[in-house]
Amino acid sequence: MCTAAFSGTEGLMHLAGGAGMGAASAAVAGAPGSGASGAAGASGDFHLVVTDLMLPGMPGEEVVGAARAAGLPVVVLSARTAVADRVDLLRIGADDYLTKPFDLEELLARCEAVLRRSTSTARAASVPSPSAGAVAPPLRFGAWELDEAARRFAAAGIPVRLTRTEYEIVRALMAEPRRVHTKRSLSAAAAGDEVALEDKTVATHIGNIRAKLRPSGTEDYLETVWGVGFKLRDGV
Repeated sequence: MCTAAFSGTEGLMHLAGGAGMGAASAAVAGAPGSGASGAAGASGDFHLVVTDLMLPGMPGEEVVGAARAAGLPVVVLSARTAVADRVDLLRIGADDYLTKPFDLEELLARCEAVLRRSTSTARAASVPSPSAGAVAPPLRFGAWELDEAARRFAAAGIPVRLTRTEYEIVRALMAEPRRVHTKRSLSAAAAGDEVALEDKTVATHIGNIRAKLRPSGTEDYLETVWGVGFKLRDGV
């Protein structure tokens, strides 16, 4: 079920009433032909926000920030296609985005994929290890440490806040540090199903990760293998 909001302000009102009750179905702000809409569960909670950026009342970026604060995944719709715009969208917390014009079937598929990722992440965090009391050791690479149990990542001892997609990309790289990961394989690791991220989206996420690593001086751990994908630097 979809709950419509015709402005950014109205979208935030829905989030304040729904997400505050526990975050459960899909709120859509800025849907084609309206301004905002969303899918709500019977309880009135929301699972997902889809928002345009050009909204009456307030910009979509503020809706994204409110959704992320409520712990909800976000899909952004935008007519902006410049690399800088895509980088900004992902930095403010978008899990995925579609540029206009787009096919509604693809929008639905991407929403379903983001919801599956979100659900599987929550399930993994809540299910105890099969070995009673056993906790998997953190993944380490050079000055990086990724604690999968706590879903925390640090570089040179500095906590690094990653989006869900960025975290999955870093985890895939650290799990097989000597492998050259194609954009397709990193996309599959991030998406977890057949609705893959676009190659340019994967590259943008890598750029965002590098930017977040600069304070630790470890951004050069990420190497681009031109024409193939990405890997972690040898000799670390």
